[in-house]
Formats: sequence, structure tokens, C-alpha cells
Amino acid sequence: MNTFWPFETDKVETWAYYNEALTKEECNRIITFANKKKLEEATILSKNKNKEYIKKIRDSRITWIYPCEELHDIYLKIANITFNLNKSYFNFDLSGFAEGFQFTNYKAPSGKYGKHVDRYVNSLIRKLSIVIQLTDPKKYEGGDLCLYIEDKAITIPKEQGKLIAFPSYVLHEVTQVTKGERNSLVAWSTGPQFK
Repeated sequence: MNTFWPFETDKVETWAYYNEALTKEECNRIITFANKKKLEEATILSKNKNKEYIKKIRDSRITWIYPCEELHDIYLKIANITFNLNKSYFNFDLSGFAEGFQFTNYKAPSGKYGKHVDRYVNSLIRKLSIVIQLTDPKKYEGGDLCLYIEDKAITIPKEQGKLIAFPSYVLHEVTQVTKGERNSLVAWSTGPQFK
């Protein structure tokens, strides 16, 4: 006989989204801003620093975007949407964005990021991952954001300006871009230790 009676049930969703979080013009502003900076080859957390090994897992170029006058309105918009999605779908104890936003460029024929999670031991406590689709999906093929629930992949629709939020411990990947290039903006909202 079970004598335990739970006070609450788990109401944390696997993912949530906000259509047209950013306008086409705002997406293009971010792409233009990021391309003025130096994009660097993305890396992975691994003891193996061999470039060929890394490219098999992650083939993209990145730069970091921090709050600045040029993008202040966009930062505020993303913060407000993240706050509201968290309140409605996750209810995590968040303290904000402790890291810069990562602009990521994936180019055909090999741009991708294999299955991974966004949280790491002995690092900032990432709780909520945010991905914003910056490129018009008519301009590329492949490059799907897939979230994994058990062994089932959920392919996220990729409208330009769509914001997707999911717990940072959810397994996900960006499939290979087979034509054109895909740009995205990624952010992680952090907070105190999960309890």
C-alpha cells in the first residue's frame, strides 16, 4: 500500500513557442549586426580537441551578442517573452540571462549540431534554452531543430522570428543544412540550483 500523497503534480512542459517573437526586420538587423563581428568556428565541451572530431558533431560558426544600444529593444522583447513563457509553461526560478546571446550560422552542405543538452556540470545553471529562428525557411533546406522526448524526435516548425523555449536538460539537435544557410539566436536563462 502506498502511503505517499503528492501535494503537486509536475506541470513542466517539454517545450513552448512564441510565433513572430521578432519581425523579419528585427531578424535581419541581428544577422547584419552579427556578420559585422568576427564569426568563429564553434566548439564542443570535450577533452578531444581534434578539429575533425568536433566537425563531425558540430559544424557552425558563432559570435556572441551582448546588450548594446543597437539591439536594446530586441533584448527587452526577448526577455519579456522568455519571462512570460516561463511563467505559463515551466515555472522555473530564473534570475535572467547570465551569458551573451549566441548567434549561430550553419552553412550547407555540412552545417549541423548533433544531439546534446545545454546544461553542463560545474558551469552556470542553465535552466531554460531559447532558440530564435532568424532566417526565412525558404532560403535553406534541412537545419531542423529537433527535440527528443524519450526516443521520439519532435521537429520544431521553423518560421522566421519564431522563439522556442525548452528546459536546458532536454536532448536536442540541429540537423544538417543541405542547401543555403540557417542563422539562429540562442540564449540560456539561468537561475539557482534545481531543488
